[in-house]
Parts: sequence; C-alpha cells; structure tokens
Amino acid sequence: MRIPASLASLIEMGLIDRVLRPLMSGKEAQLFLIISGGEQRVAKVYKEASQRSFKSRADYTEGRKVRNSRDRRAMHKRSRYGREQDEAAWRSAEVDVIYRLRDAGVTVPTPYSFSEGVLIMELICDEEGLPAPRLGDLSLGPDEARRVYTHVLQDVVRMLCAGIVHGDLSDLNILMGANGPVIIDFPQAVDPAHNSNARRLLLRDVDNLHSFLSGVVRHPRLPYGPEIWDLYERNELQPQTQLRGQYRDNRRQANTKDVLAHINESEREHARYGSQTRRGGRGGRDNGGTQDRPRHQGARNGGNNERPPQGTKPTVEVRVRSSDGRTRSLHPPEPSPERPQTHSPDSRVSNNHPEGESSPTPPKRRRRRRRSPRPRQDEPQAEPQAGEAQEKPSPGNAGAKPDAARDRRKAPSPQS
Repeated sequence: MRIPASLASLIEMGLIDRVLRPLMSGKEAQLFLIISGGEQRVAKVYKEASQRSFKSRADYTEGRKVRNSRDRRAMHKRSRYGREQDEAAWRSAEVDVIYRLRDAGVTVPTPYSFSEGVLIMELICDEEGLPAPRLGDLSLGPDEARRVYTHVLQDVVRMLCAGIVHGDLSDLNILMGANGPVIIDFPQAVDPAHNSNARRLLLRDVDNLHSFLSGVVRHPRLPYGPEIWDLYERNELQPQTQLRGQYRDNRRQANTKDVLAHINESEREHARYGSQTRRGGRGGRDNGGTQDRPRHQGARNGGNNERPPQGTKPTVEVRVRSSDGRTRSLHPPEPSPERPQTHSPDSRVSNNHPEGESSPTPPKRRRRRRRSPRPRQDEPQAEPQAGEAQEKPSPGNAGAKPDAARDRRKAPSPQS
C-alpha cells in the first residue's frame, strides 16, 4: 500500500502510529483507516485542486473572510501565493464548521487534530463495530426511512440556527452509525448571513433528502425547505422548531412595465423643463417661473425691495456716553471727493473714541532709499578734469613684479 507523503510526515511527528488501509475516495479527499492514540481513527487527506472534481466552487467560497489583509489581496489577485492560501482556507474550513456544529448539537464526527492538510477525526462504526456505511448504500424499510428523514431534517434546522448550510447534503454524505445518522463532508459549507446562494443551496439539500425518501416510500413533497428559510428570515427559527410543511409565498412579481413607463415619463419631463431652464435661466420669466429672490438685507427683512445704488456704503451710528451722563452720537467723517479715504491693515482708525480725545495717528511708511546705478564695464570712464592729479607709475617701479616672494624663490642659490 502506498502511503501519501502527508501521512508519512504525520507518522514522523508522532500523530499517527500506523496506517491500516484506505477506506474510500471521494471527489475532494481520500479516507484512510489509521491507528492514532491507541484506537482506530480516520485520516482525511484532501486532494489537490487540479485533482478535485468539485464544480462551481465560487458559489461556496462567497462571503468567506480572511483575517490577514496580505493573504486577502493575494487571493483576490490569484497569484501563486494567493492560490496556496486559498487552498489552505478551503481545507481548514471543514474543521471550523465541525466544531461549530458539534457545539450546536448536530450529530457530526469528533475532530482530533488538523496538520499538514490532513484531518484526523473519529471513526463512525455501526452496531457490529465496523466502519459505518453510507445511507445511499443501504436498503431501508419505509418506517426506518421516515425516521432517518425526520432526524436529518431536524439536523438541517439546527445547522441553520448555528449559521451553517451544508450545501452538498445527500444520502452519500450521511453515515448510518450505531446511534443514528451522522452528517459528514463540510468543506463546501456556507454562511447564510454572507452568501447570497445560501437559500438556493438549502432548498437543494432538502430536495435531495426528499428524493432519498421518495426512492424508498411514497411520500408527498411538502415545502419544508421554503418554510425553514422563511422562519429563518423572520428570526423565528429555533433548534426545536417543529415543521408543519405549510408555506405560502407572499412575494409578488414586480410589474416592470409600469416601472419603465414612470422612468420614461420622468426622463421626458426632465428634458422638457431642462431645455427651458437653459434658455430662460433659473426661475426666469421665459419659463413661467417666479423671479429671483432679492439677495439684499432689506428685502429679506420685509423692507424696501429696491436695491441700494452701487458704490454706496451704509451709515454707521455710534452712541457714546460721556462723563456727565449724556449720550452723544458720533458719525465717521465723510471722505473728501478729491482724495478718497483708504485704510490699510496697519493703519486702522477707530471711530468709537469719546469726543475730545485724539485718534491714534497711523504709522509713517518707510521710504526706500534709492541707490545710484553702477557704471557698466563696457562704458568709457570719465576723463580727469583739469587741476586733478593723476597717479602715474614711477620710472623706477616700471615693470616691477608685485610678488617679491615669487622673485626670491626664482633667484639662484649661492652654491650654483
């Protein structure tokens, strides 16, 4: 028997004592009967992505979150590292789902460890102590088939209450153990709160269960799937909810013709009034609208609607109480028409001072001193006028070199 490399590494790590034989091979993984911890267990070895025959994987991975942002970006870009992380997330999803369902009371195998892409879990046995067969490989009577159908349908309700939809539930993913049916195979399970395909997958799971029951006994097809989902949407689904098989679809089909007619009418109205607005202006007289609302303060306060002439300033009245108790009104001086009054940020004059006090004088501006332009080099210099002494080189210094140290260095030595 050829042992996979992943199982050989677990043998070296001490997680597996011995590999007995292969149990079965599915479209996603291979099952091996092993000895681990002194008892028989099952090792589930997942196949590579190129060897799996699972279709429409994107419908199941929708809504799955990755905590590491770097891994999430790599998985979105479908790089080599991203594909490896996506494969690892697909394999580890089953372990997380099994722990959640076991806490919710659903009959599932007990997981022991997950390492190197291998899941070691409990071996489900029948009444004789042998590995339990699948439900589809058995021939059941009508009463036993109804009992199994009711038990698995109640597990579907518990799974949905725990936030899990199996997605691939059928008689091939149910083992008949000594204590009843056990649901297996959860790598494709979806979260109904984050996956838009959850309702469709749930209805398909319930239909597969009904197909199994119909193959054994004649049974009416009741709308258990729509009833379960309707209770879940209304937040009325409980793990102990007893299904009645009664469901009435209250959803109405939308009248798309009326919706399109309203859209076309609004577009025509917008085009008609929009052209008039561009021709006559906003609220102008051409389009029959009202005139523009006055923007000055007088019209807003209910006063005169006439606008003040351009260039005028409002009159400011300042009242000052003097020491004798009298109140006087001060008005700012009107600027002379010859020289308009200007105010700079540095020379602000306050008109709120009492009468008799001199207003602060504005600071004087510093005048920049002009510099005489320097003569250009190409311009001829002025000739000296009469009476001015002109410095001429003396005959003894004519041809003398300015650097005497350089002459001393060039002088010959006495030895030469």
